[in-house]
Amino acid sequence: MTVALRQARRALGSASPNPAVGAVVVRGEAVVGRGHTHPPGGPHAEVVALAEAGERARGATLYVTLEPCAHQGRTPPCTGAVIRSGVTRVVAAMEDPHDIVAGRGFDALRAAGVALDVGVREPDAQALLEAYVKHVRTGIPFGLLKCALSLDGKIATRTGDSRWVSGEPARAQVHRLRQDFDAVAVGVGTVLRDDPQLTVRLPRKRRDPWRVVLDSCARTPPGARLFEAGGPVIVAATRRAPAERRQVLEARGATVLVVPEAEGRVNIRDLFRQLGERGITSVLLEGGGEVAASALAAGVIDRVLFFVAPLLVGGRDAPTPVEGIGVAKMADAWSLERVRFRRVGADLAVEGHVHRHH
Repeated sequence: MTVALRQARRALGSASPNPAVGAVVVRGEAVVGRGHTHPPGGPHAEVVALAEAGERARGATLYVTLEPCAHQGRTPPCTGAVIRSGVTRVVAAMEDPHDIVAGRGFDALRAAGVALDVGVREPDAQALLEAYVKHVRTGIPFGLLKCALSLDGKIATRTGDSRWVSGEPARAQVHRLRQDFDAVAVGVGTVLRDDPQLTVRLPRKRRDPWRVVLDSCARTPPGARLFEAGGPVIVAATRRAPAERRQVLEARGATVLVVPEAEGRVNIRDLFRQLGERGITSVLLEGGGEVAASALAAGVIDRVLFFVAPLLVGGRDAPTPVEGIGVAKMADAWSLERVRFRRVGADLAVEGHVHRHH
């Protein structure tokens, strides 16, 4: 199952809106086939692993990180391929929560006489598939708020300089996150100030994510580096955005979504709903402070990851990770659960899930 989970990680980001699944065929003590879910329309993990195993799958055990599907979608049901392969035992990490699967795949395997074990490494599989699970249950993408800040809580100097707060190992980890998430989102202030590409810069990258700009008045410059390379661009504007600006951005290749307002800004919850309808199951929110505050208030952030650098910046006017109005009482602060601390180079990574106490 460890090997199957490793395979599943290779499908993160590229398999959406399908789940990132890994599968391994074991005959005796030998791994004879392995595979992960391909992009939509391509084969699922079980089919890839069984094809590699061929005749060696007969009498073997299939390890898979999620319940095999039993319905006809863009590809035939995986349970049929499993049964025809001659596999005699299936070990699965977890049941698929999607309504069209949810237990039907396991029922089909049992009916065919295949031995079944469910729940092996289930917590690890659930952590890997938390974006998929949220999306199929709510239609809303999973949200991760990422930030790099100094020891005194600043994300830039009073002049706006932010290169670089975190060290190179932390920045490399951010690029791996971008590759695993369907979309990366920033506010237009970040685009105007930093002109980021928001692409994946790794030696062996698999893909670039969607790039999403929250830009109520469509101020994103048509010459921004966002348009030079990488995945597709979405600009989330409101009705206040002049039609000619929207048309210019569309001519540059952007998809302009007109989103309702919330307190004069893009309604982030409605934006996440629209992204979910487009098959985007996970969003990495990278800034800035006003966007982070709005996203937390809208309830679309499920997890946070802060890289705390051993720097002291100072300055009463230097920006902080979460701005907005803020809470009035400490009892109303957003708290984290399942918190983890780890060293990433010289930085301290603090990660946790937002506790839904409101």
